Amino acid sequence: MRVVLISMPWAIFNRPSIQLSVLQAYLRGQSGEITVETRHPYLEAAQRIGPRTYQLISENNWAGEALYSSLLFPERRDQARAVFRQTLGRKIVRSLPDFDVIAAQLDSHLDDWLERQDFSTCSLAGFSICFSQLPGSILAAGRLKKRYPRLPVLMGGSTCAPAIGTSLLKVFPVIDFIITGEGERPLHNLCRYLAGATPHPGPNVLQRPNGAPTDGNEAKEYPDNNEIPDLNRLPLPDFDDYFAELKQIGLPVFPTLPLEFSRGCWWNKCSFCNLNLQWCGYRCKKSERMLLELRHLQNRYHCLDFTFTDNVLPPREADRFFRALQKDGHDLHFFGEIRVLKNRQTYELYQRGGLHTVQIGIESFSNPLLQRLNKGTRALDNIAAMKFATAAGIKLEGNLILEFPGSTQEQVDETMRALDFVLPFPPLQAAGFFLGHGCPVWGRPRDYGVEAILQHPYNRKLYPAAVLSRLVMLIKYGRGDRKHQERLWKPVREKMRAWAEFHRQRENACRPPLSYRDGGDFIIIRQERPGRPALQHRLRGLSRKIYLACDQPVAIKELLHACNSITEEKLSAFLAGLEQKRLLFRDRDGCLALAVRQPGKPAATYRLDASNSTVCHTL
Repeated sequence: MRVVLISMPWAIFNRPSIQLSVLQAYLRGQSGEITVETRHPYLEAAQRIGPRTYQLISENNWAGEALYSSLLFPERRDQARAVFRQTLGRKIVRSLPDFDVIAAQLDSHLDDWLERQDFSTCSLAGFSICFSQLPGSILAAGRLKKRYPRLPVLMGGSTCAPAIGTSLLKVFPVIDFIITGEGERPLHNLCRYLAGATPHPGPNVLQRPNGAPTDGNEAKEYPDNNEIPDLNRLPLPDFDDYFAELKQIGLPVFPTLPLEFSRGCWWNKCSFCNLNLQWCGYRCKKSERMLLELRHLQNRYHCLDFTFTDNVLPPREADRFFRALQKDGHDLHFFGEIRVLKNRQTYELYQRGGLHTVQIGIESFSNPLLQRLNKGTRALDNIAAMKFATAAGIKLEGNLILEFPGSTQEQVDETMRALDFVLPFPPLQAAGFFLGHGCPVWGRPRDYGVEAILQHPYNRKLYPAAVLSRLVMLIKYGRGDRKHQERLWKPVREKMRAWAEFHRQRENACRPPLSYRDGGDFIIIRQERPGRPALQHRLRGLSRKIYLACDQPVAIKELLHACNSITEEKLSAFLAGLEQKRLLFRDRDGCLALAVRQPGKPAATYRLDASNSTVCHTL
């Protein structure tokens, strides 16, 4: 039995597909009678339209969908072109080839790619569908069916939640099977079914009997639990096919290899999140297994750059993993997503182990909004996380969710205030709230002021009305106070643009904008400001002690206990002075010194800035 697994654009072209590679290795381990091949047509697509063009489009889900939607539904070409231009923005659009030119290149690429493939001996063709891959996969499946009408076509992946998968079967006759949820066991069962070994394909496989889709799972929002309990028992991923294609095409790429430490999210409570529809719980690998996997991939493919595909790294096992790596001396670089870590030492450990870039689930600087988002963190924790990552030398990425339904002026004001204090840290991305199928807001819309859930306006442009009316889509549109929210959050967007511009214009990006050097019984703080000379602040004696005691979030009572020679009134006045100078953040939960330590330089090479200098009064 021969199975071909396919990943269409807009997968990131300098990465192999972790989904295909793990499924391939798993099927091979289950039966020697199953031959599994993986195909990555997104590599040739990147070469055809140009790597830079491909990368810019792949970073914008709607733009990528618009291109293939114009090929899938030619009558929607004008609307798709409008979505492409609107979502990318004028500056990026001007730097790219014309929409119609790119669409024509993708059209010819798909035909050329299919012409070179031989599916005559294939028993099953499977498409992995994640963000922005749906229109391209349906288009490819349709053209594949024209060439091989009897070839069964399967689709699966994070986009294929049960309700979504059922609707895809209803609307698109080119699809024969949908796998919902985790793929290993259902795919193996489907292969056995197609080989005649079992009478039914088993749980989480939706099929089209006698040309009509099944409706037995329509009411479900989550798949049945047909998962592998112990991820440590999975075979090592196999990226050989990807590297063979890369070599054949001649695309000049040093790949970043994906690693999977866990599946699901151990928190899984955020009210806006729908990233875990395919999982029935949280599981993670042991650090020893993750180290084994890393070494195998590093040695086999001679790569030093890795990205974790996890929604969130498992804290305990990640600690052990990075602690082991800090001893080996290899120059590894990792990207990973984490929840807010509560202490500076963990960030330092991860950095020494190779964590080069981190995306932290910050989302907000307003405590009431964080509670509505159900993040389980405080604004003080989020700002501390930004400081600790910066101090550890880890590149920080993250989002600030704007326009969340029911947000108040007070929450906007709290955010605006916090932005003054996080100016020294790398800017976050402004992320307007979108309503995802299956998230808690979708499940309880009235609780969040959402009056009606509709198809997203972009999908209404990309899909014919007769098609879209029968589809369940992953991204929705909530009708309620959206226009009010957009007006409310407009000042935050403008302030975040100024934040990004401040960092873009800095002359020395290697030096933190707010840093200090310790002189033993005094510290000197250097503070950069937008459009003005840098300031110097000196803190002596007890002033130094108090500031350093605020290196991590600390309650005022704890600070008074640690510095028992000062009255609460004097301490409050001193902290207020630091707060006014934006050297310290303070709220009801406590306070946090914002300057990160800058290692001292040899006297011969140190030069004082041509800047203003102020002295904070000694207590």
